[in-house]
Amino acid sequence: MQTTWNNNVLSDVIGANEGAALRAKQAVLVVAGVLLLAVAAKIKVPMWPVPITMGTFAVLTIGAAYGARLGLVTIIGYMLVGALGFDVFAGSSAEAAGLTYMMGGTGGYLVGYVLATVALGALAQRGWDRSVLWMALAMLIGTVLIYVPGLAWLGQLYGWDKPILAWGLTPFLIGDAIKLALAALVLPAAWKLVGRARG
Repeated sequence: MQTTWNNNVLSDVIGANEGAALRAKQAVLVVAGVLLLAVAAKIKVPMWPVPITMGTFAVLTIGAAYGARLGLVTIIGYMLVGALGFDVFAGSSAEAAGLTYMMGGTGGYLVGYVLATVALGALAQRGWDRSVLWMALAMLIGTVLIYVPGLAWLGQLYGWDKPILAWGLTPFLIGDAIKLALAALVLPAAWKLVGRARG
């Protein structure tokens, strides 16, 4: 596993690194990240047994590209925008948005988004985003961190006698495997491009 630019993530090695220019860059990245999360949540790719939404892909890649701290600020910003009632979540709509939507069946997954973003950022800062295999493992960990609170929330909300796994896990596994593989390829490829640009 490469350790070049140790403790740096992609956002650290592109653009300004100090002073007001750094703060401006970070502000732009947060706004861009929130917009990307909102757009990705609405993208649905036809797939069996259910369409693939790109929200989790965006969450995991932003966490890895931004690092734990900036990733956390970005995902919290996204949650705040959603809490204010803006239609930024995968299943939200004019009828169910804001805190009403967030406290419904998807609430646990949103908690998982925060956990996964921080975890991916921390692992990327340790160099896991430079290698396809390490990045795949990081993405798997992030995916588990999304599902655990998501399924626990469903169980508490609807009762453990219900088919919780059939509702909130098994229909999404194929799509999540595809997204995991894609994300595992994207980040190391981006690092190679950065390396060539700096070479």
